[in-house]
Amino acid sequence: MSPGVAVLVFLVSLVATLVAAAVFADRLDVAGHRLELPEALIGLLTAVAADAPELSSAIAALATGAHAVSVGVVVGSNVFNLAAMLGLSALVVGRVRLAREALALEGGVALGVTVVVVLLGFGVLPAWAAVALCIVVLVPYVVVVSVAEHERPQRLSLRQWRRVRRAMGGRDLRSRVASRDVAGPLMVLPAAVAAIVLGSVGMVHAALDLADRYGISDAVVGALVLAVLTSLPNAYTGVRLGRARRGAALVTETMNSNTINLVAGLAIPALFVSLGGLSNLGAIDLGLLLAATAAAILFLARPAGMGRGGGVVLIATWLVFAVVQLVR
Repeated sequence: MSPGVAVLVFLVSLVATLVAAAVFADRLDVAGHRLELPEALIGLLTAVAADAPELSSAIAALATGAHAVSVGVVVGSNVFNLAAMLGLSALVVGRVRLAREALALEGGVALGVTVVVVLLGFGVLPAWAAVALCIVVLVPYVVVVSVAEHERPQRLSLRQWRRVRRAMGGRDLRSRVASRDVAGPLMVLPAAVAAIVLGSVGMVHAALDLADRYGISDAVVGALVLAVLTSLPNAYTGVRLGRARRGAALVTETMNSNTINLVAGLAIPALFVSLGGLSNLGAIDLGLLLAATAAAILFLARPAGMGRGGGVVLIATWLVFAVVQLVR
């Protein structure tokens, strides 16, 4: 296609993908609140919705054989998420805080999965072992955030259960009422998913066509252009949660968004398609992602939570990441 047509296809696909992802996330959020689900579970569902553009773009790139672009989208999106969701929120509202139990749960899962995928990228773990370890980490987490808050397992004391509920960002659901028009928001989701997938495919093909024409590297296309643009729904949602002082939901969405990207965008596809040998740039990118994830958890673990200084560090980490893509 001509450059003009490629740019038009890219822009139309981008707008369609972002609008559909925003609708998808909003409808899930509305349904979750009408069902009075725990904040952590709402964050998990919203993360799945907001991650759709990144995952669709990464898988579309992998299907075309652009492995470097696919890996770049996932790793670049994760570094950008930490900067734009947690870092920017800390700068805007001054501080991001949540209960220690919540951080132990969310941060522990995110860091564990990140370490596993980094080991996969360096060839230390085979794909099947990486996926198995991710399942071991994720299944207990999903069970914890999905269980109804009023259903306390008999093996847990009341004090222990209250700690779990705090980690889930929970509320007292004894006043739970019947669902109010939950079907309405959910009916929109299939159309939104279709728009996200089609838009991502068009965006990736147009981006690759323009990159080939103008000699732009796959690293820049994947880790910067596609990663940043497809992560905009996450950035928007993250700042919105931060401004509302919903620290539990914000951290949950950020960490779960990155976890979903790594598992669904790299670990599982590695079972079927080789991701290719890890280049020096890929090694640096994975190292920066691991460092940024650990730094975010350390800043959030402070008694007062993550302040503006921590936000600056996370944003600076992404800027370093961006410079590395441009100069390599």
